[in-house]
Amino acid sequence: DVCSSGSPGNTLYEGQRSSQHIIPDFLITNNDGKLELTLNSRNAPELKISRDYKDMLEHYSKDKKSKESKQAITFVKQKLDAAKWFIDSIKQRQHTLFEVMKTIMEYQYDFFLEGDQRKLKKMVLRDIAEKVGMDISTISRVANSKYVQTHFGTYLLKTFFSEGLQTESGEEVSSKEVKQILSDCIAAEDKREPLTDEALTKILKEKGYNIARRTVAKYREMLDIPVARMRKGL
Repeated sequence: DVCSSGSPGNTLYEGQRSSQHIIPDFLITNNDGKLELTLNSRNAPELKISRDYKDMLEHYSKDKKSKESKQAITFVKQKLDAAKWFIDSIKQRQHTLFEVMKTIMEYQYDFFLEGDQRKLKKMVLRDIAEKVGMDISTISRVANSKYVQTHFGTYLLKTFFSEGLQTESGEEVSSKEVKQILSDCIAAEDKREPLTDEALTKILKEKGYNIARRTVAKYREMLDIPVARMRKGL
């Protein structure tokens, strides 16, 4: 073999790009070995119903006989009900976000303690969906759009999930594991004759990873590694 499989989970930097421009949705702090999770208050403002509407309702309630007062009372009550519904919806959404992130944090507790990528467990959307009792689609939406800030970096949640890949024997493997193998292979290649995507695909198949060439090319690009002809002589 031209390379060894190495350890999975060394490509989380993908989720850290441009993190300085991102306002994280969650904050994880390590307090003497105990992780604490909070929602970023900038993305979860406290909402209250304006006192003006309550005062308005009290004002019109003093005169329930006139048609105008009855219409005003109906109008104000509708607005109050709409506001309460909106606030309840926001609270439910925040609860959903918090529960999903809390479950991810607990699943990957060892990783979040120190940021050691070798301690990142294989995790798929179904693992979290089953634990929180939510649809996979809900977990997917959260993972694809929310960021968490830790003391060692800011990450898009989807970077903690593994894609569904299998070996020829049917054993599930992490996409991070495959990326690490590609990275190791390219690092060990002869720069006078760099490995093409076809050659990398063949190496993976020899190791038991039945992955298409286009998938290999996609992972190589995600690792910011140029094509073989661009690596020649580097």
